[in-house]
Amino acid sequence: MTRAQRTRLWIKASPWLLLLALTLIWEIVCQAFAVPTYLFPAPSDIWSAWLQYRAPIMEHALQTLFTTVSGFALAVVFGLLLGVLVGSSPVIYKALYPLLVGFNSIPKVAFVPVLVVWFGIGTVPAILTAFLISFFPVVVNMATGLATLEPELQDVLRSLGASKLDILKKVALPRSMPYFFASLKVAITLAFVGSVISETVASNLGIGYLMMSASSTMNMGLVFAGLVVIGIMGVVMYEVFAFVERRMTRWATRGSDLAF
Repeated sequence: MTRAQRTRLWIKASPWLLLLALTLIWEIVCQAFAVPTYLFPAPSDIWSAWLQYRAPIMEHALQTLFTTVSGFALAVVFGLLLGVLVGSSPVIYKALYPLLVGFNSIPKVAFVPVLVVWFGIGTVPAILTAFLISFFPVVVNMATGLATLEPELQDVLRSLGASKLDILKKVALPRSMPYFFASLKVAITLAFVGSVISETVASNLGIGYLMMSASSTMNMGLVFAGLVVIGIMGVVMYEVFAFVERRMTRWATRGSDLAF
């Protein structure tokens, strides 16, 4: 095995080794200081809670995954369309960008009571909260990718007879794909945040609801089991879009062994 191969192997194994080390330290500290389970459960307590409640955990996890993916899909569709509109026109960019920033500054949990009044308690507020919280990164990254197209390149293309639509379709959109896929990796993790926030406030299904119910009975092992499940789902979805990004925008990351 060459040195480069060993380096790549260590890079691939490093997240798992770090996770294993942190888990061992966590377990040792909890056992050594006899930390009560209702305050801070050890990994072994979390595993026990998973084994005991795995059926309801999976049921609620599937609900959270559904609301997250649904809200994320809406954010991608509307974010992509609005991002293209904003990024392709300097006038629209200057007019809408401050409004988008102001909207993003509002804590999305503040929208949940309004959504409950409009749509009732349940799945719809969770989907819309996931949409609202993951919408902004898609719009901003897509608009930035289009708006930063070099003026010199546009001048050259126009001199060759290309129209604004030709420049958009054949140059600007392909060039902005790295921005777009980077926004997807951020947006999917934020979508989980939105779903869980709504589920803790206004739902009777989902990991957020499960965690709130467990915390009311001081079952912290189950609470942390829910947190772990959310983390795993977030990492898996992130890696899915990272994989798609590497396949679709290989030209933007060529020569880099650490491209995410």
